[in-house]
Amino acid sequence: MKMDINSIARPEIVAMKPYVSARNSAAADGILLNANEAPTTHVNDPEWQRLSLNRYPPPQPALLRSRLAEMYAVDESMVLITRGSDEGIDLLTRVFCRPGQDAMVECSPCFGMYRIAATIQGARLIDVPRQAGNGFQIDFEKLERVINEQDGVRLVFLTSPNNPTGDLVGRAQLEGVLKACEGRALVVLDEAYIEFCNADSACELVEQWTHLVVLRTLSKAWAAAGVRCGIVIADPAVIGLLQRVIAPYPLAAMAIDAALQAISGDAISRKNQLVDSIRTGRADLLRFLSGCDWIRVVTQSEANFVLLRVADADGLVDWCAERGIRIRNFTSQAQLEGCVRLTIGSADEMTALKSALQDYGERA
Repeated sequence: MKMDINSIARPEIVAMKPYVSARNSAAADGILLNANEAPTTHVNDPEWQRLSLNRYPPPQPALLRSRLAEMYAVDESMVLITRGSDEGIDLLTRVFCRPGQDAMVECSPCFGMYRIAATIQGARLIDVPRQAGNGFQIDFEKLERVINEQDGVRLVFLTSPNNPTGDLVGRAQLEGVLKACEGRALVVLDEAYIEFCNADSACELVEQWTHLVVLRTLSKAWAAAGVRCGIVIADPAVIGLLQRVIAPYPLAAMAIDAALQAISGDAISRKNQLVDSIRTGRADLLRFLSGCDWIRVVTQSEANFVLLRVADADGLVDWCAERGIRIRNFTSQAQLEGCVRLTIGSADEMTALKSALQDYGERA
């Protein structure tokens, strides 16, 4: 279970001497003449003064890191705060994939940023497509076989619940992939939507499996997409390597402050209320969609969205847009021909959506 992480990382990253910023090399107290900052701010605003916006923020703010570690029940040394999960994906790809040599594995259809990160890095992308005829389930036997047969696999991305199909990765399935990757690759489990289902997070497994990485975010259930706060939870050896390549000051002071507000005090109970309302709205929408005979397939999602297949996805998207409702069109992607994704919104928004869908069905 314990693996030498450095053995699968890019050797040049392991060997490099990382940049050390002023905030990393010395405490941010006393007379600060070590970071080439302005001594005062020109903006006469209490918020600028409170947040000391003339100063660089801490690279990994201690209080936010501590609260996130407590929230996910892991040690602080296992937490890296990033600019959304996107940055976590990018950092992992840059640290573990040598251009033109190493490979990343994904199971499409899935979140598009895995593929983008591989392409930018020049890593080989190995796709193990989901089974469209079987509820978009992953063929885990095939996935493990590909991992064992292909040379240079360094990252295997899984998503639970998956975007856009909404299905889960079971614990036994995850552990099977972890065993296949042992000594060879990291397994990255993206849990951006985990709060919307009853499944347990895999964060508790990271200490046991040193090559497991879990991605979390404040963008979904915590209703803080504009804050752009992602969290990488991994073995301290992985976190240490990612810190070698992350920007010196990745988090804006205002974002740090907003992230703390998003997970503190009454925000926690409001988050729970939001999750309950999303689950209720999802169940209600699924009941409604089951009565629409013009819809070909409806996925049983565990996230805050529902994927469906229709005869004319473009026409449905345009129909909704004419009524001021934006839904996501996936019909151009492999295996998702005719598919659209509906995000669960407020009660009023869902009433408007159902009305538009009903009118579309009557017209069709």
